[in-house]
Amino acid sequence: MPRVHIVTDSASIIKPSTAEQLDLTILPLAIRIGDKVYQDGKDLDHEELLLRMARDRIHPEIVGPTIDDFRQTYSQLTRHSNQIISLHSSGSLSLIQREARAAAEEFLGRCDILVMDSETLSLGLNILVREAAQLAMENAPLNEITRKIRGTLRRIYIVLITDTLDYLEHNHLINPTQAILGAMLGIKPFLAIEEGKIIPMEKVRSRERAIDKLAEFANEFSEVEQLAILQSTPYPTNETKTLQERLNVAVPNYEFPILLYGPLLASQIGPDGMGLVVYEKTTKEIAL
Repeated sequence: MPRVHIVTDSASIIKPSTAEQLDLTILPLAIRIGDKVYQDGKDLDHEELLLRMARDRIHPEIVGPTIDDFRQTYSQLTRHSNQIISLHSSGSLSLIQREARAAAEEFLGRCDILVMDSETLSLGLNILVREAAQLAMENAPLNEITRKIRGTLRRIYIVLITDTLDYLEHNHLINPTQAILGAMLGIKPFLAIEEGKIIPMEKVRSRERAIDKLAEFANEFSEVEQLAILQSTPYPTNETKTLQERLNVAVPNYEFPILLYGPLLASQIGPDGMGLVVYEKTTKEIAL
């Protein structure tokens, strides 16, 4: 086991085989729907959750991993490692950060546990965790790993659109009046994740114009390291194909992966969303 061990949550969409290869510990999200709690990836997969949300307009709540889950995980890891980086989904979108920090405090003096807010999720968190794990495998010191991760997270951008406004209202991202008027006028909000928070940036009057905004956002980058489409279906729709065509202008000769977004983002924007994750190259990388 590397001297620094990396812990994350399942919003990082890292495959078990990759986690094993990088010696990662991944705690599954716990999702409450009504009076039942499901474990992400085990009791409920992302496609099934999104289908249920679209059909029944349920409001899933992220209720774990809990302090007990973190306490147990940290206790097991301290038998083999004296330094842990616990890198998780945006602390503004769930209570995961709070639970991790509370558990980490119990190990003061026994193990250095640094709980980091990635300020992102999905592919954004995936990029950060994989980088941290690779550095840990190379026996990089804890302070070097954290410095590089903080630099990388500033180059990750997520923008989103969604058809329905009830989930945004439920999460207090817009007020009831905005939700009613938006539904009446067919307004589609253009959203961005900034410093870990979902921020309504602009209003557009049609889904087609909203897709235009996604493509325009990608065009703002002169060089892109990675770019992926987030959506609520695992297969490309006509809208996906339209977006891919427009993205080819910004990033020619690139296969844009399609990622099904998970329960954390679904709980915030609902089952009708679409978005982009952009990982920008550094100036040094561009020069090379």
